[in-house]
Amino acid sequence: MDFRRTLEAPDQINNRLFRRILLSSVVCGALLSLQACSNADDVTAGSEPTPSITSVTNFWPHRSSPLAQPDAYETNIDALLAQMSVEEKVGQMIQAELQSVTPDDVRNYHLGSILNGGGSYPDGVKDAPVEAWLAIADQFYLASVDQSEGRVAIPLLWGTDAVHGHNNVMGATLFPHNIGLGATRNPELVRAIAKATAREMSVIGQDWNFAPTLAVARNARWGRTYEAYAEEPELLYTYGKAVTEGLQGAIGDDWFGPGRVLATAKHWIADGGTDGGIDRGDAKISERELRDIHAQGYFGALDAGVQSVMASFSSWQGEKLHGHQYLLTDVLKQKLGFDGFIIGDWSGHQIVEGCQPDSCAQAVNAGLDLFMAPEQWRELHANTVAQVKRGEIPMARIDDAVRRILRVKFRAGLFDTVRPSERPYAGHTEWLGAEEHRKLARRAVRESLVLLKNNNGLLPLDPTSHILVAGDGAHHIGKQSGGWSLTWQGTDTTNDDFPGATSIYQGLAQQINAAGGRVQLSEGSDDSELDLSEAIPDVAIVVFGEDPYAEIEGDVTHLGYLSRADLELLRRLQARGIPVVSVFLSGRPMWVNPYLNASDAFVAAWLPGTEGAGIADVLLRNTQGDIQYDFTGKLSFSWPASVNPPPLGSDDEEYAPLFPYGFGLSYADGQELEKLSEESVIDLKNPNEN
Repeated sequence: MDFRRTLEAPDQINNRLFRRILLSSVVCGALLSLQACSNADDVTAGSEPTPSITSVTNFWPHRSSPLAQPDAYETNIDALLAQMSVEEKVGQMIQAELQSVTPDDVRNYHLGSILNGGGSYPDGVKDAPVEAWLAIADQFYLASVDQSEGRVAIPLLWGTDAVHGHNNVMGATLFPHNIGLGATRNPELVRAIAKATAREMSVIGQDWNFAPTLAVARNARWGRTYEAYAEEPELLYTYGKAVTEGLQGAIGDDWFGPGRVLATAKHWIADGGTDGGIDRGDAKISERELRDIHAQGYFGALDAGVQSVMASFSSWQGEKLHGHQYLLTDVLKQKLGFDGFIIGDWSGHQIVEGCQPDSCAQAVNAGLDLFMAPEQWRELHANTVAQVKRGEIPMARIDDAVRRILRVKFRAGLFDTVRPSERPYAGHTEWLGAEEHRKLARRAVRESLVLLKNNNGLLPLDPTSHILVAGDGAHHIGKQSGGWSLTWQGTDTTNDDFPGATSIYQGLAQQINAAGGRVQLSEGSDDSELDLSEAIPDVAIVVFGEDPYAEIEGDVTHLGYLSRADLELLRRLQARGIPVVSVFLSGRPMWVNPYLNASDAFVAAWLPGTEGAGIADVLLRNTQGDIQYDFTGKLSFSWPASVNPPPLGSDDEEYAPLFPYGFGLSYADGQELEKLSEESVIDLKNPNEN
């Protein structure tokens, strides 16, 4: 029986026991090489194992490193550890942020890595050129290998959140966010995107990506839903493996070859399963659900040899992951055989009970190997050294953490490489936003689109007609790209900040004008901004949806999209007899019944990134009247029928989404959507503006 196939329509599975059997079979079917089935518990049993070393033995699949020679560098590491002082060892375990660290700091504190957070650039300059990035990368690298005054030379790692392309650097290609890539059901496409991202990172000398996010988002209220590929685990194993191989190269085939970077599986574990979808909240779920649903992407990444794992800000059953010895050490390192290093999230250690930003022996003892300490890292360094010398942190734990960090640096080839500016692809600006990458992104946009409604076969449109393109998302590259786009939240940008990019309107206009049609742009929503005096358009394409956000700022209390202005625009157009195609931009599925009713066709476009022309490729016919590209995207998140639905993937027998997981029309489908109920617990007469 093909259990993955069965899971494509989970809304039809109402029996809890049967669902558990299916989920456990995903583990067994996908991970036979890991002996998952032989060691998995009986999923029909009524009791859950408690979080203890006794339960890990038989509950989690046993695995070992997939590398042919996992211990190849241990002799070299032994020699380095023997030379290093406590201060040098602790320095390897601390990562500082670009705006609060200098090359001299790296030299003096023996720091093992730095990062640039979202919206952080050399000298704080958003449009810093490639040369500026490389210059500062060289300075940090040279400081890390400085052997003066008896220092041990250990190359530094530079990490960044390149979560949908190299999104912190102006001019880079921005791909659709993960929620859209999940809709493509195409792991090979995802692999190619990861490879292109690594290549663009290499242009500016960076060598470590804080991606992929492997969360299974079970509540779309979560502000990071768009960073998840799906609400179900069945995609996650193949996607986790594909992205890891795309970034690092496949083991035995271009493993850390030119243009490859370190991957990071994040956020370990169940950050998408918190109660109420609260970012950094508590996953009050069983260990079985932890394994069968939330661990699947990690199994794929581990199979591909992922070299770093990031701990989650969230908790499992009330205990913060940054201090969770059972899940960090007993499960991930010992049972699952992970021999890379575990890094914390942005000062995430401070939320462990008894810890502060500048002191957290508890996290190290639990298994955290590398602190992400963006600002108070000097104090953290001093306090950690003191804790080691007092015996609060055993030297054996420090040596293990540093060994893991050095092991990864050897595997990534850092000890055999040159300064960042002299590495392959470095300074080759033709690869930043390369045409090849933009074509790949445009293809990803096409494959990610999900058609929810197409009454009377309105789509595809004739490009020779008169088409009005309206809505505040039509010519707004920042809005179509979403969060993590040049800035952390994706806000405070203009179209000029995305050189080489194409807005949705520009993509439509290019094809309509080339076909001899007429295109009209109206970015506002008032009647005064709709100039219909010369001629009534044949059809209107209205682009609207959520404004950009990231993580905490994106958490919501309900899933209603409630923009009065957008709804009135759709209704005014229809009242004038103009057929309406809605292109909805969002980082999650949302309750949009009134907007569906006011549209003749409705497309879930997610957050497509910089290549908005991919939407025109699907919505418009070619000049011969033929379909250019059909809709192939399928929902990887079920679409809510109310503003307050139960958690995604719910076992509740009464759970009935408007559109189920796996839904998506094609042009061959003649399905008509009847008028939907617009009743809501929220007053739609006076909704809040989005």
